Amino acid sequence: MGGLRDSDDDVRSDPPLWSMGLAVLVILAAPLILYSLAPSGPLRTGDTIFSQGQQQVRVVAPGTTVGPQARETCLLDPNTPLIILELRDEREEGEILATVQGNPVSEWPFCPPHTQVCVNTQQIVQKPDPLDAPKRGLSWIVGK
Repeated sequence: MGGLRDSDDDVRSDPPLWSMGLAVLVILAAPLILYSLAPSGPLRTGDTIFSQGQQQVRVVAPGTTVGPQARETCLLDPNTPLIILELRDEREEGEILATVQGNPVSEWPFCPPHTQVCVNTQQIVQKPDPLDAPKRGLSWIVGK
C-alpha cells in the first residue's frame, strides 16, 4: 500500500510568514524604543541639540544678514540641529549660544547654516523625536 501517505507529511513545518515579519519588526524597533527611553544627560559645550517644534530665535551677532537684509531674529524648523557654543546660564531655564547646522534653507525667515543664535532651554530637546519624520510624511501624504 504505497499510495497511502502519512498525515505528518501533509503538515509543513515552515513558520508562518506573519511570525517572521513580526520578528523583523521587533528587531528593527528595539533600538528606536531604547533610544527614546534613554535619559538625557546634562548640556555641555559641543553637544548637538535640536529645536523643539518651529521656533523663532534671536540672532546673536548684530547686523547679521539673514535673507536680503540684516535681521535680529530668524526661524528654526522642527528638529533643526544646533551645536552648543556656550552655556550662558547654568540654571534650568538658561540661555544657550548655539550655531545652526544642517539647515539647507537659507531664505528669510529661516536661519541659514552657521548662524549663531540664542535659544532658551524650553526651545530645545537633546534628542529628536524619532516619530516626527513619519508623522510629517503621513501628514504630507494625507494633505495632498
